[in-house]
Amino acid sequence: MKAQHFKKGRFSDSHEISEMVYSASNLLVLLNDGILRKNLSRTLPVSLSQQRLLTWLSVLEYVEVFTEMGAAKLWGEAGRWLVIVLIQVAKAILRCLLLFWYKSGIQTSPPIIPLDRNSQLCSHENNAEEDDEDTSFVGQRSGRVVRPLGSAPSLQSRLWGIPWKNKKSRNREEELHSSPTPLGLQETIAESLYIARPLMHLASLGICGKRSWKPWIISGLLEITSFSLLSDIKTLNRRERAEMRRRAFLLLYYLLRSPFYDRYSETKILFLLRFLADYVPGVGLVARPLMEYLPIWQKIYFYNWG
Repeated sequence: MKAQHFKKGRFSDSHEISEMVYSASNLLVLLNDGILRKNLSRTLPVSLSQQRLLTWLSVLEYVEVFTEMGAAKLWGEAGRWLVIVLIQVAKAILRCLLLFWYKSGIQTSPPIIPLDRNSQLCSHENNAEEDDEDTSFVGQRSGRVVRPLGSAPSLQSRLWGIPWKNKKSRNREEELHSSPTPLGLQETIAESLYIARPLMHLASLGICGKRSWKPWIISGLLEITSFSLLSDIKTLNRRERAEMRRRAFLLLYYLLRSPFYDRYSETKILFLLRFLADYVPGVGLVARPLMEYLPIWQKIYFYNWG
C-alpha cells in the first residue's frame, strides 16, 4: 500500500482529488524525464515503437485508479467495471506485444523507471570532460598533461564529487539500462500467466461473483506459479531482480483481498492496529488514519487487484 495513500483515509471526501494530484504528478515526471533524456541524449535502449508502448503502459498504470474513481462517479458500478475491464485488456495487449514481439523479458512496474537525475547529469558531464581530453597537451619539460583554460567547463557545471562516485553512478546506469534477460519457453509461459492473471480474475469474478473463493484462488495460483517458475532464473539484471522482489511482496496483498480479508484478516488487522494506536506512543499517528483508510482501499479495484 503506497505511503501517499494513507492521507486519503484522513480526508475520505477528497480522496478523488488526492488521486488526481498523484496521477498528474506521475504524468508530469514521465513527461519531464522524456524531455531530459532527449536533451542529455540518453534515450531508452529500445526502439521508438517499443518506447511508445512502454509510455502508453506507464500512462495507464498512473491513471487507472483515478479513472476508476471517475467512472464510478459518472456512470455508477456498471461504468466502473466496464472501465476496469477495458484498462486491464489494454494493459494485457501492450504487455503481450512487449513480451512476444519485442522480447522485453520480465515486465517491470513502472514500465519506465523514473530518471535518476544525479547520475544522468554526472554521466553527461563526464562524457563532456572526456571529449575535452583531446584538446589537452603534454608539457615538454614536466611531462604533465595540461588542459587549456578555454576547454575547461564553466564553474557551475564542474564536477566536485569524488571520481569513484561518478564511476559508481555510471555503473548503476549501465546496469539499469542493460538488455533484458532472454526468456526460455518455461519463463515465457510464466510471464504469460502473470500477464493473464488480471483478466482471469475478472472473468472468474464475473462468472462466480464477488463472494466466491474461486477468483481469489485462481488469481493466487496463477501468480504463485508464475513467480515460482521465474525464480529459477539466475542471471537477472538489477531491474528484474527488483521486480521479482516487488512481486514477492505483492503476494502479501492476498491477506487484504476479499473474501479472505472479510472472513479472516479484517478483525485481526484492525485489532492489531487499534492495540498499537492505544498502547504504543506515536504509532497512532499512522495506525488510526490507516484504519480509516482500509475500507476505502478495499472498494477500489486497482488498489486491491491492480
